[in-house]
Amino acid sequence: MLRTAKCCCQDCAIAVEGEPALNAICHCQSCRRRTGTAFGWSVYFPDDRVIAITGTLMAYTKDGEAGYKRHFCARCGTTLYWKSFGFMADHTGIAGGCFADDSVAAPNMSAQHSSHYDWLSLPADWLHAG
Repeated sequence: MLRTAKCCCQDCAIAVEGEPALNAICHCQSCRRRTGTAFGWSVYFPDDRVIAITGTLMAYTKDGEAGYKRHFCARCGTTLYWKSFGFMADHTGIAGGCFADDSVAAPNMSAQHSSHYDWLSLPADWLHAG
């Protein structure tokens, strides 16, 4: 199955095929700041499943073992995808909200779960990690 994630202005896109290796929300401070909300939704695909990347993108890099390079639209600023230097380094993380409404299933994991806001209720059948 081919899936395409697009930024807000739709100038940039990333196309992937197949099923995600990981589909999770993350409550770490970095994901919160990336999204400006209570958590980030990350959908990871193996690098060899990335079919195309289009548009004018800029990048922000955080160095270090837990570092990453985030790619965002030069026009609207939407963070579209990223590469982590440590965690799942052979995968590409894509912002789940950038996919069409029904092209990616709901997440099934809560990463950095111990940092989640107390007011946030999550499904009991999700894997809670960290």
